[in-house]
Amino acid sequence: MRDNFLFTSESVTEGHPDKIADQISDGILDAIIAQDKYSRVACETILTTGIALVAGEISTKAYVEIPDIIRDVIKDVGYCDASWGFDYHTCSVLTAIHQQSPDISMGVDSGGAGDQGLMFGYATNETDELMPMPIVLAHRLTKRLAEVRKKNILKWVRPDGKSQVTVEYKNGKPVRIDTIVVSTQHSPDVTSKQIEREIMEKVIKPVMPKGLYDATSVKHHINPTGRFVVGGPMGDTGLTGRKIIVDTYGGHGSHGGGAFSGKDPTKVDRSASYMARYIAKNLVAAGLAGKCEVQLAYAIGVADPVSVLVDTKGTEKVSVDILDKLVRKHFPMTPRGIIDHLKLRRPIFRKTAAYGHFGRTEPEFTWEKTDKTKALRKDAGL
Repeated sequence: MRDNFLFTSESVTEGHPDKIADQISDGILDAIIAQDKYSRVACETILTTGIALVAGEISTKAYVEIPDIIRDVIKDVGYCDASWGFDYHTCSVLTAIHQQSPDISMGVDSGGAGDQGLMFGYATNETDELMPMPIVLAHRLTKRLAEVRKKNILKWVRPDGKSQVTVEYKNGKPVRIDTIVVSTQHSPDVTSKQIEREIMEKVIKPVMPKGLYDATSVKHHINPTGRFVVGGPMGDTGLTGRKIIVDTYGGHGSHGGGAFSGKDPTKVDRSASYMARYIAKNLVAAGLAGKCEVQLAYAIGVADPVSVLVDTKGTEKVSVDILDKLVRKHFPMTPRGIIDHLKLRRPIFRKTAAYGHFGRTEPEFTWEKTDKTKALRKDAGL
């Protein structure tokens, strides 16, 4: 990548239709795992005006009321008024669930991966979270949009919303915010001028870093279409797994294509992506590289990865051969080893389904720990 460039990432609020779908899928997963931690779950949600449909494959000893979970998530997110075209009380709820294929479960039961595929993890030392700056800032804005709505700081804000942040890099380092886009669903009685003024003062300015943000020079686009009353599933159909870049690194690094939400941890789309982030973050936190991308790849029914790649983009402090050996020594990479090490057989997943799976500080996000740094530095001779 060039040394001097602009890079843009986006985020969406928990009330965005795709994110409601993710939260429903992970809410169902959590409820099932809470009763039977060895459950197999692959749960997809689709939402549109007045309808929520959940379909998928679930094998479990647990019993949960899926329609109740669907309505609870929709209510928690904030869709409580039928006049908005979608609300928890009046929406139709449909389910189409059957068991996991025995041909798949046969391979997983022996400790193999639940599917083939390639997964990536990424870390960079440009932020405290060891995440790319644009996605960190985009998430700050959408979290703040939800906060001003839930705390009634801005009473006209409704649940659906998006943000986008463009950051200028010089010599590979973030130096300035160039452009901010914020779009928020709103009540029909608020003016465009009020929206622009209050989003600037109550949403953008409180969360942007002073060293990078200059309100007089940054280009702001606040509800640039001029009106955003129709939103949520009435405005756009929502679907599980359709915000995979928002969920990860905002376009930095690579993505294997597999979504996370609604999948139990035997699905390496999810668990191996978490391990790849854990590996990359610990290597960067240990000072072994300034940036790191890790690729893991699997064959269905086979426990060990078919390939492991550590790419430090030329920022490594020790040889790449040493890094390869350190990764294989210190990090479990079989599905069973990943699940056990990261403690993934717990109902922790709904929290991941909004505002990113990475760069988080909550204790449930075990893949964000940097507990391998001392051992890595010692074995690297640093």
